[in-house]
Amino acid sequence: MLIKLITRTEMIMSLETTRPAPQRWAYPVLLAILVVGLGTSGAPAPLYGIYAAEWGFAPLTTTIVFAVYAAAALVAVLVTGSISDRYGRRPVLLTAVGLILVGLVVFMTAQDVEMLIIARGLHGFGVGATVVAATAALLDLRPDEGEKTGRRTGVAFNVGIAVAILGTAFIADLGPDPLVTPYAILAALSAVLFLALLAMRETHSDHRAATLHVARPHVPASIRHHFRFSALGVMASWSVLGVFLSLYPSIASRAVHADHVLFGGTVVALSAGSAAIIQVFASRWPAKPAAIVGDIGTAVTLLLAIPAVDSGNGWLIAIDSAVMGLFFGLAFGSSLRHLTQHIPAEHRGEVMSAFYVLAYGAMAVPTLVAGWAATVWAPDDIFAPFISVVAVACLSAGLLGLRTPDADPVESEPAPVAA
Repeated sequence: MLIKLITRTEMIMSLETTRPAPQRWAYPVLLAILVVGLGTSGAPAPLYGIYAAEWGFAPLTTTIVFAVYAAAALVAVLVTGSISDRYGRRPVLLTAVGLILVGLVVFMTAQDVEMLIIARGLHGFGVGATVVAATAALLDLRPDEGEKTGRRTGVAFNVGIAVAILGTAFIADLGPDPLVTPYAILAALSAVLFLALLAMRETHSDHRAATLHVARPHVPASIRHHFRFSALGVMASWSVLGVFLSLYPSIASRAVHADHVLFGGTVVALSAGSAAIIQVFASRWPAKPAAIVGDIGTAVTLLLAIPAVDSGNGWLIAIDSAVMGLFFGLAFGSSLRHLTQHIPAEHRGEVMSAFYVLAYGAMAVPTLVAGWAATVWAPDDIFAPFISVVAVACLSAGLLGLRTPDADPVESEPAPVAA
C-alpha cells in the first residue's frame, strides 16, 4: 500500500514538473482580441452615411443592419459559454476570430445591403463568442484577478470601439477607398491574432465533461430588486449605445454641416474613450452609488445633447458626448458590478444570461424603432423625442436605485422568477 502511494505521488510530481509553463503573452493577446473584436463591431458606424448616400437606403435599413449584429451577438452569448466549457476556449476563439475575418472580407466586397446584413451577422456571432470565451480564458489564466480582469475587459471594449471608429472615420475622409481600407486593416490585425491563437495553449484545464446547453435567463426571487435596478440601468445605457453606433454620427455631422464623416466618428469615439477612462477609476467607488450617479448623469447629458445638436456648434456636441461617455461608462460598469456582488454562485449563468438578453434587446429594439421613425419623419426630427424617452429611462433607473435596499432579504422565495 505504501509503495502504491509513493508511486502515485511520484507520478503526480512528474506530471507537475513536465506541465508546460504558462504563456505570459497569452493574457495580453486575449485582451488584444477583445480590443480588435469590439473595434470591428464599431468600425462601420462612421460609414453608414456613405453606404446610405451611395446605395440610397433609408435610416431604417441602417438600424436593421445594426440590429442583426445585436441579435447574432445575443445568440452567441447564450450558446458559446457551455461549448467553451466542454471543448475549450481555444477552439471557440479560433472559430470566432475566423468568423470576424470572413465578415470583414464580406464587408470589403459588399455591393448591396444584403451583404452588409450577412457581414454584420457574422460579426455579431463572432464578437459575442469572443467576449464569452476570451473573458473565460482570461479568468482561467489569472483566477485570482477577477476584479482586475473585469476592469481590463471593460476598458478593452471601449478602447476598441473608440480607436476603430476614429480610425475608420479618419481613413474614410483622408485615405483611399473608404469602404475597403478600414476593413482591410482590421482583417490584417485579426489574421495576426488568429496566428497567435494557433500558438496559444488551451487555458481551460478542467477536463470534466460539461453539458452543452443554452443559458437560461432566470433571476432568483432573492435578488430581483437588485436585478431590476441593474437591468434597467444597462437597458437605458445600451439604448444610448445603439443609437450612437448607428444614427448619431450622421446626425452630428449634419448638425455642423460637415461634408465628411470624421466629425461624426470623432464624437462617438470621444464618448467611447471617456467610458474607457472612467472604468479605470470606477472600480474604487461603491458600485450602487456610482451606478445611480451614472444613470442620472447620462439622463442629464442626453437632454443637453438636444440643444447642443440644435445649436450646430461642434464644440458643444463634442463636449457633451465626452461627458456623456463618462456617465454612460459609470452607469453600465457600476450596474454590472452591483449585480455581480449579489448573484448567488449557483445562479450566475442564469442571471447573467437574463442581464445580457435585456442589454442586447435594449440595444436593438429601440434602435429599430428610431430607424422606423426616421423613415416617417426626418432623422433630425425624431432625435429629440427619442433621446428624451431614453433620458427618462436612465433617470428612472437612478431613482429606482435610490429605493432599492442595500441588503438582500433574509428570506427568499424558493421558486425562481423568470426575467
